[in-house]
Amino acid sequence: MNRHLRLAILNSVLESHSTLSYGKVSLLATPTNSFSEMPLYFAYKRCSVNNEHRETFHSHPGIEILFIHQGRGTMIVNNISYEIRPGMLCVFQPNQLHHVKLDYSQGECFERSIAIFEGTMFDAYFENWPGLHSFYRFIQLGELSSPCLYELQDPRLLEGLFQDMHKRFPKMQEADKQEEISLFLVPLYRCLKQEWGSLNEPAARYPASRRNRQAEFILNWIEDRYTEPYSLDEMARSLHLSSFYLTHLFKEATGISISEYIATRRVHQAALLLTTTNKPVSLVGEEIGLTNSSYFCKLFKSHRGITPHQYRKRWTGH
Repeated sequence: MNRHLRLAILNSVLESHSTLSYGKVSLLATPTNSFSEMPLYFAYKRCSVNNEHRETFHSHPGIEILFIHQGRGTMIVNNISYEIRPGMLCVFQPNQLHHVKLDYSQGECFERSIAIFEGTMFDAYFENWPGLHSFYRFIQLGELSSPCLYELQDPRLLEGLFQDMHKRFPKMQEADKQEEISLFLVPLYRCLKQEWGSLNEPAARYPASRRNRQAEFILNWIEDRYTEPYSLDEMARSLHLSSFYLTHLFKEATGISISEYIATRRVHQAALLLTTTNKPVSLVGEEIGLTNSSYFCKLFKSHRGITPHQYRKRWTGH
């Protein structure tokens, strides 16, 4: 497909994407370990019920756009709690740690559409629209005041874009995949830019419960000290809470234990250092508080499925 034809198609999509249809479908794709294997991880209206969704802190090397159709619960991003509500749109920047804790008490499912991709792979497709290109880069590299948007102006438009991509994705030829994905991302970002600009503040946060507020204090305390040896008694004294209340409050708010979160936070930082620096693996381990290199490698593999050396090679090529 030549450049002029691609631009014509993109312009056509930008003009006509408001007429896309809507409907209920389930799952589309499966995750991939590398954007070189699959430049987009995509799912439309994936549904989880009865605690099927694994509640864990995690991040992605690429950008994640998450649109929630149904579901209730709490989302934690940058140590801040957000109420999960239908119609909520979330944007997670590369390597941004986030966590979802769901409430299934009323029999609801957690239904969402997802797009995860490496931003730099599609940057060139936005160059013909300077304003949109600037916004695209802002979402990837800028400092967002909040990762969440509530009460969208036109949620059906966003849903229609995901549904249209769901129909086209399985039929894509390998040679055209990059450009076909751009035909999804350009109108998606145009829609996102309009929603972002419609608010005085980029995102209004619904207030979290008191217990979630207390969990935020714990998360912030850990953030300042996760590279140090963990002491529950020291944490309890510092936060003026009993050890019993502290551990139960954190588990109730996040779904995992404090020690599990600290391990996840350390692995997250290690993954970031492995892909953005040339520091030896042993030094990366020391910088996250693990001086035993063998234990660090074992912990990393238990979380990421591969060793630190393999992870670095996969994402950096060396």
